Amino acid sequence: MARVVKIFRTLRNHWKKSAFAVCVLSYGGHWLYGKHCDNILRREACLEAREFGRQLIAPHERLKKATVILNPAACNGKANGLFEKNAAPILHLAGFEVTVVKTDYEGQAKKLMDLVEHTDMLIVAGGDGTLQEVVTGLLRRSDRDTFSHTPIGFIPLGSQNSLSVGLHILSDNKVKDITSATLSILKGETVPLDVLQIKGETDKPVFALMGLRWGAFRDVSATISKYWYLGPLKTNAAHWFQTLREWPLLREVTVNYLAPTLRPPDLSPHKPPRPNLLHRIIRRLKNYWNPPLEEAPKAEEPEQWKEEKLSSVELFIQTHNKNPVERRIKDSMMICTEPDHMTVGEFITAGKQKHQDPTALTENATQREASACRLRLPEGAGGFYSIDNEDYEAMPVEIRLLPRKLHFFMSAERRRQLLSQMQ
Repeated sequence: MARVVKIFRTLRNHWKKSAFAVCVLSYGGHWLYGKHCDNILRREACLEAREFGRQLIAPHERLKKATVILNPAACNGKANGLFEKNAAPILHLAGFEVTVVKTDYEGQAKKLMDLVEHTDMLIVAGGDGTLQEVVTGLLRRSDRDTFSHTPIGFIPLGSQNSLSVGLHILSDNKVKDITSATLSILKGETVPLDVLQIKGETDKPVFALMGLRWGAFRDVSATISKYWYLGPLKTNAAHWFQTLREWPLLREVTVNYLAPTLRPPDLSPHKPPRPNLLHRIIRRLKNYWNPPLEEAPKAEEPEQWKEEKLSSVELFIQTHNKNPVERRIKDSMMICTEPDHMTVGEFITAGKQKHQDPTALTENATQREASACRLRLPEGAGGFYSIDNEDYEAMPVEIRLLPRKLHFFMSAERRRQLLSQMQ
């Protein structure tokens, strides 16, 4: 008992050192517990992947080839370590023949896609920028019509992973997000996604999966990191300082757009069985004695473009890939414009929301459906577009929707969650 009293007396006499030691031990214990939980997640994912690797294949079958495009610079240079610890063991245990291609500089993924040979699946390990480069390089290939049928997996390793919202169930744990995304690739469930083709007057087309932003919110979001010293107030401060420099923050643009097109029925993934020999003979004889009449080719109707002059705080052209399982009657993209009569307080509040979710819209935003659109900026208008969170110089562009162009791996849990939300 005397020893216990002596310990408490020592702690009371040196209360500053005791408080500091408690803080250090608490933080260290929390950090060690987090590492332990991450190791449990990795172990469970590897055990699940090992079951895929133990499946028997026929003697004439070969291992599935998986080509990984990895951006080591993503997530402030941590992407390579995150991939090697959390995703690579799962792919190897599943029995895939994995080829990892690492990028060395920005824009290299577009060039590497020209050199990628036949593969059973393409895996993008990085953020929004890496994914946008890979999609652009893929759809610039000469054999893009056949290569676009290759399923694509997305492992979120970047600081911004906008597409993951529609493909996976996200959490606050980076390890859990990476392992669940990798396991969804093993399970093989895919979903078709729309693609936007964005073409300027002279440059090659750029392709996007989420959309194009142009306006005040995009400009402010590019400056938020400069106010890092303000901590949690940096987002509000950046928007407030922008209103002091310029107000109102309106953008004038002329938009020409086409009406959306009807969505054709989904084709069955299973090939219909071939008719028997007697049925084929009868059909050929019938066509020989009564050949079908050839229909005259229909004249192509001219495209009917609608023109509108818009004044808005921000213009956002987006796809429906945030909810890819939604059943739609028409193939369309959304032309969204924020209202032009915001107060300073509303601008700051909406800017904070858009910094967390760039696809979020205010209550008074207007939306138009279109299958294609053209943007014409007034003379002297500059700035930058944000195409899938990558900056491009603002210029007149034509944007066309490529419906259900690419197929991405999607987790079954996220599919069920999105379907339940629509009911």
